[in-house]
Amino acid sequence: MARIGITTTVPVEIILAAGHTPVDLNNIFITSPDAGRMVETAEEAGYPRNICGWIKGLYAVVVNKELNAGFGGIDKVIAVTQGDCSNTHALMETYELAGVETIPFAYPFDRDYDLLKLQMEKLMDVLGTDWAAVNAVKKQLDKLRLQVAEIDRLTWQANTVNGFNNHLYQVSCSDFNSDAGVFAQDVDRFLTVAGNACEYAEELRLGYIGVPPIFTDLYPYLETMGARVVFNEVQRQFAMPFATADLVEQYRLYTYPYGVFGRIKDIEAEIERRNLDGIIHYVQSFCFRQIEDMILRQKLAVPILTIEGDNPGRLDARTRLRLDSFLEMLR
Repeated sequence: MARIGITTTVPVEIILAAGHTPVDLNNIFITSPDAGRMVETAEEAGYPRNICGWIKGLYAVVVNKELNAGFGGIDKVIAVTQGDCSNTHALMETYELAGVETIPFAYPFDRDYDLLKLQMEKLMDVLGTDWAAVNAVKKQLDKLRLQVAEIDRLTWQANTVNGFNNHLYQVSCSDFNSDAGVFAQDVDRFLTVAGNACEYAEELRLGYIGVPPIFTDLYPYLETMGARVVFNEVQRQFAMPFATADLVEQYRLYTYPYGVFGRIKDIEAEIERRNLDGIIHYVQSFCFRQIEDMILRQKLAVPILTIEGDNPGRLDARTRLRLDSFLEMLR
């Protein structure tokens, strides 16, 4: 059994079917008390200042033995070379320079079924599994994903789950916290509590779009200001809220890797369904996805505030002021 790091959501069913442990490097990085030190470690190794903080964190999580000892380290990494960060190619090369084995995986930009299936089968060959084992794992994970979808429903419809927990349980579906069995027990416990919780009565219902935030206190801050995030776009996509028995089709329906216009259709549907008052669009410093903000602003018919983050930490004073002004404008 190997501990296999992933740089973003990949067909985790294949990793589990092969008997390995998936580890989402992003989640390890952002939840670490040493997250800031990880960014500094990458810069000390030679990463430029004007490179995404997430990329630098992913590098240090894998390469720095002192910082990664607490979670068992990483044996090899599956890196998404198409459909995620444009810096991943160079990240792979710096992994290889440090002696870390990397496995490429690419989402075809046009959602081509055959090309995606080919990528999955190549990954199966590398890891040592087959379709029968993978589909068996998929059936197990489908049940767990339905439970996470119920957490999402309790957020926007029953109003008994806060924005952070909605974010947390959905984003955790990228690797199921490296142990699907333990994660399932955690989800069961949370659903029991959330199903009997009092309703939130916030003034404003917000959507959050873009990659998960590098800020550590965004959700609780919004709630202290009388607003609640009831839609986490990319995190919900990580949880795969799609009813299909076909694994290839499941990862074709997943919007994140395939361009902004497919994402917009999903966002528009959820704006109406969840009765959103406004959208917070998070962009990461030095990320190519900042360019997509101009498209989102033209296509989405609700007020949008774009905020930018660089390194892990609490909201800065300027961003808090902009959030306050946006919420007051919505009121």
